[in-house]
Amino acid sequence: MIEASFTGFIRTVAIIILSYYALRFLLRIFAPVIVQQVVKKAEQNMYQQQEQYRQQHYTRQKQDERAQPTEKKKVGEYIDFEEID
Repeated sequence: MIEASFTGFIRTVAIIILSYYALRFLLRIFAPVIVQQVVKKAEQNMYQQQEQYRQQHYTRQKQDERAQPTEKKKVGEYIDFEEID
């Protein structure tokens, strides 16, 4: 059977505290780099989406231009007749 000793307890608490402060220190150093990478990736995704939208809009606009019938020849002007009783 293993018994807990006071020195083992102090050692465990010291390891937990040192780990906490080491993690805080490392996050202060690397957090700006990580955030910068995340923002850069989001910017790239937004740029790609915008380019896809522009391409779709451009091709749709070209298709609409092709689909529009050519202007028919004007034969004469329209005259609205009214009935007289």
